[in-house]
Amino acid sequence: MPTEHQERAFALLRIVAGFLFAFHGAQIVFGLFAEGFPPPHAGSQLWFGGMIELIGGLLVLIGWQTRCAAFLCSGTMAVAYLQFHWKFQLGRMLLPALNQGELAALYCFIFLFIASHGAGIWSVDRR
Repeated sequence: MPTEHQERAFALLRIVAGFLFAFHGAQIVFGLFAEGFPPPHAGSQLWFGGMIELIGGLLVLIGWQTRCAAFLCSGTMAVAYLQFHWKFQLGRMLLPALNQGELAALYCFIFLFIASHGAGIWSVDRR
């Protein structure tokens, strides 16, 4: 049985996750607050990933085309975890705590949950 605040809690999860993801994308694409890490070249894999984070995060934040945006963000984080954190290594490097992939794994499943749930309240999709 749904609780009294379930929809509001989900909306807050969607909004905060979208904001944090978009901010991380802005860090990658524009080099904001990323001293020592210059922005990637336009058209590179890292640039495309950053653009998906920035635009997808904003779409999830405002709740517009939420299912598609969240699904794309989830897939991007799955690729990030597999390719950049796990790197298909056997043994201990499979563990997110050791390969520093906790955020990628968590974002992957949060966005998968949002994609399956939809935008919910406080969203453009709802209007």
